[in-house]
Amino acid sequence: MPLSPGSKDVIAATLPAVGAAIGDITPLFYRKMFDAHPELERDLFNRGNQKQGEQQKALAGSIAAFATLQLDPDPARVESILSRIAHKHASLGIKPDEYWIVHKHLFEAIVEVLGEAVTPEVAAAWDEVYWLMANTLIALEADLYAAAGVETGDVWRTVRVVDRTHQSADTVSFTLASKDGSVLPTFRPGQYLSVGVRLPDGARQIRQYSLSNAPSKGDWRITVKRVLPATGADGTTHPAGEVSNFLFDNVFEGDDLDVTTPFGDLVLPEDDKPIFLASAGIGCTPMIGMLDHLAESGDARRISILHADRSPASHAHRRELETLVERIPSADVYRWYEDLGARQPLETMRVGRADISDLPLDPTTRAYLCGPLPFMLSLREALIARNVPAENIRYEVFGPDSWSPAS
Repeated sequence: MPLSPGSKDVIAATLPAVGAAIGDITPLFYRKMFDAHPELERDLFNRGNQKQGEQQKALAGSIAAFATLQLDPDPARVESILSRIAHKHASLGIKPDEYWIVHKHLFEAIVEVLGEAVTPEVAAAWDEVYWLMANTLIALEADLYAAAGVETGDVWRTVRVVDRTHQSADTVSFTLASKDGSVLPTFRPGQYLSVGVRLPDGARQIRQYSLSNAPSKGDWRITVKRVLPATGADGTTHPAGEVSNFLFDNVFEGDDLDVTTPFGDLVLPEDDKPIFLASAGIGCTPMIGMLDHLAESGDARRISILHADRSPASHAHRRELETLVERIPSADVYRWYEDLGARQPLETMRVGRADISDLPLDPTTRAYLCGPLPFMLSLREALIARNVPAENIRYEVFGPDSWSPAS
């Protein structure tokens, strides 16, 4: 359902002002919401992202993008943005009544920041935008819950850790099985699940991890990289990962974990088009799951794999990647390492940053990216320069999605 003509005119006139103020509106919104509902910050939202402002940036970006697309409609772009959000929400068990909580505190923040500029006409137009977006998401999430065979928001279950395996010095895989021996629900290669842990201060924090095995295995496997505190090149301090470190330090075979039904829209299509899987660092996990599936199914389409990492020693699933490629005759792998150590560069193992300029790439290729945002954005530009259409490039972001490229 499109925005009404009257509201569309108001949004066109006020979008520049709202867009300019959105950086002030979203932090105020979160502060108001968490003051009124401290349980949301404690038990639902990522506290680390809140401290760094990442969640605020993602919310601001999605609202601005959605409003802009009401003025210059692009159904495919809207579907892409909302599908990603809906899958994330379903993986958290979000329910329709929580949109009312967001509405209340978001509009209070808008009024407080913009003041008298928020006339009844302006408020009504932005209210229409909000509920157009919210109701579309509610409908999408209802479909996702129904497809998963669960009641709205009822996505959590307790599973048992049956195997813990180190994939590098700072990454570990957990294989999860049902507690009663039944087969876990299936999933599509590339999807993820949420893990909720109760931390020492009593907070239940939730993080999402890609499934790094094939659906045919009958169990679920996730790979977790511990995140240590660090200071970026710009002097920004990045806190330690609360959930990743808890899992790395405390969870072993025989322990129970609270996880959700798998969701996610970075999934392989069922066609014969060439595939390009590109990852950096721990972004390899959905790609390993996809490759495991392709090897299990005997897929014959052309598959190119690119992985970038600090060094061979830090490359999680390094040996597994090699084994999977050996099982897929139509697959080629290219690896870039910032530091090769004593190893000599090879045609398929190079030193430096990933460069696809001389890789064979068919224009019909479907590309799947996962890794740090700068890596994915750079690779997206390079793929488009190689005549891969933008609509053929999909990506997965761990944490708030602040990508939103214009095309």
